[in-house]
This record gives sequence, structure tokens and C-alpha cells, in this order.
Amino acid sequence: MTATESNPLLDKYMSLDQGERVQVMYVWIDGTGESMRCKTKTVESEPLSAEDLPVWNFDGSSTFQAEGCNSDVYLHPRALFRDPFRRGKNKIVLCETFNFDHKPGVANYRLPCSQVMENDEVQKAKPWFGIEQEYTLLDKDGHPLGWPKGGFPGPQGPYYCAVGTGNVFGRDIVEAHYRACLYAGVKIAGTNAEVMPAQWEYQVGPCEGISMGDQLWMSRYILHRVSEDFGFKVSFDPKPIPGDWNGAGAHTNYSTLPMRNEGGIQHIYSAIEKLSTRHSFHISMYDPKGGEDNKRRLTGHHETASIHKFSHGVANRGASVRIPRQCAEDGKGYLEDRRPASNCDPYRVTEAIVRTTILNETD
Repeated sequence: MTATESNPLLDKYMSLDQGERVQVMYVWIDGTGESMRCKTKTVESEPLSAEDLPVWNFDGSSTFQAEGCNSDVYLHPRALFRDPFRRGKNKIVLCETFNFDHKPGVANYRLPCSQVMENDEVQKAKPWFGIEQEYTLLDKDGHPLGWPKGGFPGPQGPYYCAVGTGNVFGRDIVEAHYRACLYAGVKIAGTNAEVMPAQWEYQVGPCEGISMGDQLWMSRYILHRVSEDFGFKVSFDPKPIPGDWNGAGAHTNYSTLPMRNEGGIQHIYSAIEKLSTRHSFHISMYDPKGGEDNKRRLTGHHETASIHKFSHGVANRGASVRIPRQCAEDGKGYLEDRRPASNCDPYRVTEAIVRTTILNETD
């Protein structure tokens, strides 16, 4: 039986009526700041919001989030989604982690981000985000999907937005993920094959404030689950293959209400000027290792700017920040920060952008 075939043994049980009770998958980010964990709780009725669900806990000593002598970590439900795997009235809920003393857990970056997004000035500005999530599909052995074993495919060129055998690898996973996100309520906006073979991108947004991080993390969880069903792996490594191959980013599109209104281009350039003065701060916020992962990607080659220098330009994919051509012509719209790595925490990315461009924080 292949990974994509139905399992009649499992189907026999999954077709059973589950009664009034509901399965809720609690999902959280572990202590690495990159991996996700999950476990299921039965509740007595279908929740309509995350607030309807109880606080739960888990063994943090097994997820790099606590010591074994004091291992309980609390799960606080925050964002509710439909479950595309169990379907029906079952749900998935994204959670924040809190330690035994009720302080934010390891890698709980959602809490400080939400506090920033609730600021009156930020609420007034109505920040919108859209993140372009790049990733690489791998075979079970960790080799990029479709690449010759022990070798390399042909040079980059025919793979971006490609079609056809030999040019595209893993489209079934991409289509399954897309549909599962739509079912779940994730605000997925599109998808395409990327420059490196076996590399793909999907876009989430526009989302306002804290919902950007919630939506992107859930989209990642769903992607991992879909790939698990197909028997493949997902890598969010910013430079999965050394050499003359594109890396993977999480390009972040950003606008405020003044940027979207007539004459918004002046506000776009004002935001870019502010971003230019805090380049080091943003680099430190844009990957889980404080910039170390992005060093392998932001080289000034392969459609990236150098990690050491801030730059911007219209339609320039080799700049730190790009203004789309259409926005420059319209005189309003948004900017694209191309520095975040594919394995970034979207809570940290959006928090940093808002702190710099709306709250006018300086180093």
C-alpha cells in the first residue's frame, strides 16, 4: 500500500459515529522554537472559540521546555481551527505555553507579540501582514524529493512555477496541504513551485496583527501532518543545500492603513528608513538562532541581500526590502521585507516590524 492509498483498516474505525463528544488536537511550539508538538483531548461539546477550551498541560522535560523534577507546562488555547484530518466537529487549537509559575514558557513569543499588537497606536495603524512561506520536500532519507540519489538535478532555471515530469516534485503534497488549509480556516492565499527543485512556497494572508503568527504556525503544522501521511519530510532550513541553489525565506509583506491609502508611498518610504536604522535588531529576530541560520542564506547571491548591509529598491529581489512595482506605480500599497528566514518565528518577525515602524523604537 502506498502512502496516498486509503487504509481500509483505519477507515473502518474512523467511520464510526463519535457521538456528542469532540476530539481537540492541542498544538504548541516546543523549546527549539521551530518544531511543533501535539496531543489530543476529548471535550464534551463542540467548542466555538479557543476560549471555550480548558487549560491543559504536558511534560515539558520531553520537549526542551522544563526540567524533569518540575516538568508540567501549561497549555493555554489561543486560536481554533477545523480539523482537516478527523473532520466533522473535531478541532485543532494552537496554544501558548506557560511555566509552573505561570510565566511565559520557553519559545512563547506569542505573548509579547500580542501585547505589542494590542497597543493603541498599533490598533489605530491596523498592520496587515502576508508571509510567503518557502520550504523543501525531502525523501525519508533526507535527500530532496526527486533529486538523483548521490547526485544533483540540472541547474536552476526550469523549476520555478514549473509544470511537467522532471521539473516538479511533490505536487500531490502541495495540493493536499492547500485544500487542508482551506478546510481548517487557514487564510492561505496561493502556492507555487520555487527556484530550487523540490522547493515550494505558499502564501498566508493578509492577516491583521497577532493572527498572522497564528495562521502561519497552523499552516506549518498542517503541512507536517500532510507530509507525514504521504511518507515524506518537510524542511524549513534556510539553506538546505549548500552551493549554487536558492535558499528558503519567509518574505514578509507589510502595510499599515496610511500605506494602503492614497499617497501611501511616503509612509512606505518612511517605514523603510526606520527599518534601515535597526538592521541588526531585525536580523537577530528573523531566525531562531539570532541570525546564524540566515548567514548561510543572506549572502548577496541567489536573490538575497547581504546579511551585513541594509538595502531597498523597487522590484529588486536582491534587496533587503522590496517595493513591488505595482505599489510604486499606484503610489500606495505595501513593502516586502525579504530578510526573514524560512524557519523564522512569525510572532517575532511581526513584533519587530511593528516595534520599529509604528512604535518608533530605536536601538
